Parts: sequence; C-alpha cells; structure tokens
Amino acid sequence: MYSTQKTPEEARTSALRSVLRELNATSDDIEASACISSDGFSLAAVLGNNVDPDRFGAMCASLLALAQRAAQEVQRGNLKLVLVEGEQGVMLLVQAGANTILAVAAKPSKNLGMIFMDAKKFSKKLLETLESHPLKT
Repeated sequence: MYSTQKTPEEARTSALRSVLRELNATSDDIEASACISSDGFSLAAVLGNNVDPDRFGAMCASLLALAQRAAQEVQRGNLKLVLVEGEQGVMLLVQAGANTILAVAAKPSKNLGMIFMDAKKFSKKLLETLESHPLKT
C-alpha cells in the first residue's frame, strides 16, 4: 500500500499554489502568477501551458536582480517592484521577503493600481505561507 501523505516540500508547494490561485481569482485581468526564489527556482506557479516555470523563474530572478542593482546605483533604496509593460499586458515582479519573488502577469488594465495592491497583499500571504511551511536544510 502506498502512502498518500505529502512530503513537506509537496505540502509547501500545494499551499503556495493555493495562494496563487486565490490571487488569480481576485481579478479577471490577472492571467498567471508564480512564486520564485531569488536564485530563480520556481517554488509554485499557476501559468499557461506553454510556459516553462523553471525558465520563467530564472528570467524573473535575473530581471529583479538587475533592477535592484540599478535602483541602488541611483540611490532609490530597496526595490519594491518591477513593472514590465508589453503590447498584450503587464508583468509585475514583487519582492515577497528577502528571498522570494511574486510574478504576476495581467491583461492591459485600466485598474493597474488594484493589481499592484493585490500583488503586494498576496506577496505577504506567500511569505506567511513559506514561514508556516519551513523545509529542513
């Protein structure tokens, strides 16, 4: 008989994915989201089928690291978020604690402020979830 109990990592991933699904449900404009470690590892993601979460995570972590260095170069203090605007929508990268990033992809929206607020709120929820599901190192 096989055990159906989740490993600590599976339980954490499931809890993070739950938070991401809740975020995606807050607005019809939010299309995808991911929780990424600062070294680029995808911790959990709710992305489209054609998106490789590990590759996406690595690119987001690199982008955030470069933006952080640029902000420091011009004395802007600690980076809070990065906004990338494309023809088909926006992507936000929000720092969720010292070692975690929330990436949010959204349709072009007239209510970008609400998406910012939701992203900041859910970055805190992700951090709380990570703290309540620590992994032994």
